[in-house]
Amino acid sequence: MKIRPLAKADYEEWRALWVSYLEFYETSLKEDVIDETFSRFIDNDQTRQNALVAESTDELVGLVHYIFHLDTWEIQEVCYLQDLFVTPQNRGKKIGQLLIEGVYERADKYGAPSVYWLTQEFNVPARKLYDRMADLTPFIHYERRNKL
Repeated sequence: MKIRPLAKADYEEWRALWVSYLEFYETSLKEDVIDETFSRFIDNDQTRQNALVAESTDELVGLVHYIFHLDTWEIQEVCYLQDLFVTPQNRGKKIGQLLIEGVYERADKYGAPSVYWLTQEFNVPARKLYDRMADLTPFIHYERRNKL
């Protein structure tokens, strides 16, 4: 399993994963939003909106989108893990964990003091993973545990 930044050549596979993620949450996006989002991810001139993919034997099986942003409670920018998705047939193989760890590594390099994300209450399988990797806040808001 390889966790790596999204590349221009990944568009079709990334799009299929992204649409599957959106379908899981019973939503959809206009084509121009999908295309602009992808363009931002592969734009080397911006560093705030990012994507990693999980690749297994030349096939993308997961994605994570994360954003660095200013925060009123920190001087440094913080990291918001916005989207995480692994194909149903590849769940339970620690791919989600590897993608989150990939975001943690990049947040550390960027100097972000925290990584946080939200999920829906009904997403029980994902919450089991999140409970192992982060602290649950009263706002159903996950935040990375302190590094040891």
